[in-house]
Amino acid sequence: MLLRMVLTALVIRLVVMVFLLDEQLDPTRDHWRFGYETGRIARSIAEGRGFSSPLFADTGPTAWMTPVYPYMVAGVFKVFGVYTKTSAIVLVSSNALIASLTCIPIFLIARKSFGERVAKWSGWGWAFCPYAIYFPVERIWETWLATLLLCLIFLITLDLERDDRAWRWALWGLLWGATALTSPAVLSVLPFLAGWIVYQRLRRGRSWFGVNAVAAVVFIVVVSPWIIRNYQVFHRFIPFRDNMGLVLRLGVKAEGVHWAHYELGPWHNEQEWTEFKQQGELRYMDTKKQQALESIREYPGWYVWTSLRRAVFLWTGYWSLNREYLVQEPLDLPNIAVCTVLTILALLGLGRVLRADFAGHLPYALVLFSFPLIYYMTSPEVYYRRPIDPFFVILSLAVLPKSRRKQKSSHEIAASSTRPEKLRPSPALDVLHCAAPALGRGAKLCVPEGMPRSALLSPTR
Repeated sequence: MLLRMVLTALVIRLVVMVFLLDEQLDPTRDHWRFGYETGRIARSIAEGRGFSSPLFADTGPTAWMTPVYPYMVAGVFKVFGVYTKTSAIVLVSSNALIASLTCIPIFLIARKSFGERVAKWSGWGWAFCPYAIYFPVERIWETWLATLLLCLIFLITLDLERDDRAWRWALWGLLWGATALTSPAVLSVLPFLAGWIVYQRLRRGRSWFGVNAVAAVVFIVVVSPWIIRNYQVFHRFIPFRDNMGLVLRLGVKAEGVHWAHYELGPWHNEQEWTEFKQQGELRYMDTKKQQALESIREYPGWYVWTSLRRAVFLWTGYWSLNREYLVQEPLDLPNIAVCTVLTILALLGLGRVLRADFAGHLPYALVLFSFPLIYYMTSPEVYYRRPIDPFFVILSLAVLPKSRRKQKSSHEIAASSTRPEKLRPSPALDVLHCAAPALGRGAKLCVPEGMPRSALLSPTR
């Protein structure tokens, strides 16, 4: 069944890819749409200039992106050519495959939490999810690898509350490290899931420090080479990416009706691009951060209000119905409908599962509410929420009516195994109850044929 899910999902995405592939092959601005900053860095790597030059010229070393996905794209460029049609097919197809394989951890997560029925629906739900079909083949980006990694992390997290095996904790730390070097925004979830595990282990009377230390050490080992490289190149501690100042500036007050003021950055503004080249990447990012903070101090009410609007946008897809805005975002109306319905169903499902087992299902709420926080404060994109879409799909289907023959999830089974087992009424008690009226003083009790007399003295479990 899982193989059928994955193959169905892959076929659907490859068919859609045929209609969208030309977007990657647009030669405008020296093939800018082919991976954007990722494509530029991958080209630099493939041409022997190292991890550098994220924009339109050779501007030297960069920490604009983390290394995992640009190196993957560079590997494809090395084999199939830089910005070639074959490279585009390979990269978009790999995105489609990664998004399709995500059906597997989605199925396993849902089965572990809610049983076989919801698991099947969740796997198929992801296979036919419009966002998981369109976006993997619409742009070459790390989003879908980050989505798969987050699902694998979540799947392992659900077991760590009662798992003392060091290799499982090492694997957890390894996956977090790989995720940090793929899409650092996902790290916003880490402290919340780690806190939940510690709380659950304390409740169960299990030690928590040693196993978490194993995960932390592995995580540090994985990410350290990148951090050390950044320090050697820029002579500054840069944990993962250096572009926070720029993305913060994109969310400040400016002219226009769009949610992201890209004219404030070097992509579409010649003055900003010149400034980037003159100052260098790090100084430029520092300048943008300072400008952003000054704007926030000058317009604090506007910033708070717009941050709330960004939150609404990420949860519903709604930003504006202004005609000028809709010309720029023609797919917003159908997106609002799909996104809002999915959100409502997911929140209904979340409420239902939290009422059933608050502590056991709390990780779903932690992921949903912690992941988007950074985008409320900076600037959103339609595809920024995609790494947590699997959890929206699972929770949306958790509102399905229960089947007549209820199948217990692993959480329910684990919970029931920790409770004292209640004594069920013995058949012997039924015999006594029925025979009592007929018994007189000194009367003998007749035991039904085949029932041992000892059954009358001890209740069965």
